[in-house]
Amino acid sequence: MATTHHVAATPETIHWGTFDASFTPVLEVESGDLVVMQCISGPPEVLAEAAKHGLKPRPELAAYHASKPPRLGPHILTGPVAVKGAMPGDTLRVDIEKIDLGADWGYCGFTPLGGTLPEDFPYRRRLFLPVDHENRTGHVPIGPGIDLPLAPFFGVMGVAPPADWGGISTKEPRAHGGNLDNKEIGEGATLFLPVHVPGANFSAGDGHGVQGDGEVCINALEMCLTGHFRLTLEKGTQLAYPRAESRTHFITMGMHEDLDEAMKKALRQMIAFITSRSNLSAADAYQFCSLAVDFHVTQTVNGEKGVHGLLKKGLLF
Repeated sequence: MATTHHVAATPETIHWGTFDASFTPVLEVESGDLVVMQCISGPPEVLAEAAKHGLKPRPELAAYHASKPPRLGPHILTGPVAVKGAMPGDTLRVDIEKIDLGADWGYCGFTPLGGTLPEDFPYRRRLFLPVDHENRTGHVPIGPGIDLPLAPFFGVMGVAPPADWGGISTKEPRAHGGNLDNKEIGEGATLFLPVHVPGANFSAGDGHGVQGDGEVCINALEMCLTGHFRLTLEKGTQLAYPRAESRTHFITMGMHEDLDEAMKKALRQMIAFITSRSNLSAADAYQFCSLAVDFHVTQTVNGEKGVHGLLKKGLLF
């Protein structure tokens, strides 16, 4: 029988800015178990500015920063969680069964060094958005004020990278997953990740209350979230690259510093996915993609840019 585990956000269960195969898991679970992971978001400079607006951080976030942790990259992640029996060549299936809002505010900002148009906006700006839990909206304080319906997801979900990669920044998404920033992989979706080390070692964070495709200024609605992740092994599948499913679509992804190459990678992944599930040839799948698959720009701000393809369920299988 599957067990439910809870991982609170504490200085002992959090790592900031790095994926590394050498990290010791904070928890080990059986395949099929549900792991409820509390994820916090916001560096000290954001908390200092929020305080000027009368906004208080989650106590777990304040406690974490009070511990003076090392800051090696942009994202605060909870984990890693190991799955018993996971080995390289397996796939970790991550079913995102539920996402709880973890704070009553979030933020969205840009700096002169980030975003898609730093040459047009060579300064720093940050907005703080109150979050209405009952109505699941975030209030954007621009113009007359705009209430945006929330669609929460985790910008970063990933397993440990291969050991020979060493420690890598959480900024760039790669074959281990990581900073995918894919808004399609929210509540009710499933992410499939290739396992590179024993245990898989899954981490998550970078909570987003809502985001547009592209994430163009570098931030979504950055906020604390709690994820209910069911972690299941699929043995010996030899998955090479992350893919996903929502309730309505099959999703392939491509990441590369060149957006054209990211598009090609997402397209090749979709062609391979279609041919693996059907009797269609690669040429058939290529043409079908042109007729019926939507390719979106996932994000343009993580160094490795992202494109994701969306194949509607029921069209082919």
